[in-house]
Amino acid sequence: MIQLSTIKARLGLGEADVKDDEFLTAALAAVAARFDRECNRTFARAAEATFEFRADELDLNVKHYPIETVDTFEIKSNETDGWVEVVGVDYLINPARNLIELTAPLGTSRQLGRVTFAGGYVLPGATAEAGQTALPADLVQAAGEQVAYWFQNRDRLGLSSMSGQGGGMVKDPVSVVAPFDLLPIVMNTLKKYERWVN
Repeated sequence: MIQLSTIKARLGLGEADVKDDEFLTAALAAVAARFDRECNRTFARAAEATFEFRADELDLNVKHYPIETVDTFEIKSNETDGWVEVVGVDYLINPARNLIELTAPLGTSRQLGRVTFAGGYVLPGATAEAGQTALPADLVQAAGEQVAYWFQNRDRLGLSSMSGQGGGMVKDPVSVVAPFDLLPIVMNTLKKYERWVN
C-alpha cells in the first residue's frame, strides 16, 4: 500500500541503508493484510479476480472493488461436470462500483455461480490506466504512518507497560503484552473504506 522507497524516505533512511529493509517489508505486508481485514475487502487490484456465490443470488458483493470489467460467469451443478460458462448474462455494475447486480439468477440455491472480473485499486509503484483507479492518497498516507510508527517503536511493539519490583528498575522487569493495534488516525481513515456484508 506504500512503496519501500517511500517509507524509507519518510523515516530518513537512505536507499543504500538496507539493514532495516526486512523489517520494513514485513511491516508493509502486515499493514496491507490488516487494512484488508479491517475493511472486509481486498484493496489491491486483480485483473482476473473470481468470486463464488450461490447461483440464486442477484447481488454479488465482491471483495475487489472498484469493479472495472466483468469477464465471464460460470455455474457448477456438480464436481463431475465442474464449471460451465454461462453466456448472455444481463448484469449491472452499481454506481458505487462494489456490487454486480444480476437481472436474473444464474441457477438455483443448490448450484454455485462464479464471476471473473477485474477490480480493486492500483497500488503505488504502478500506473493506473484508463478505467482503473489508483489507491486513494489517504490510504497511502495511513499505511505510511502506521509502518513509520511500528518502525520507530519496534523495540517496544507489543508492550503496554513494563515495571520492576517496587516501581524501580530490576534485572528482569515484568512486561504486559498489548494487542497488535492500529493508530487512531489510521482507524478513522479505514472507517471510510469499510465494506458491509449482510
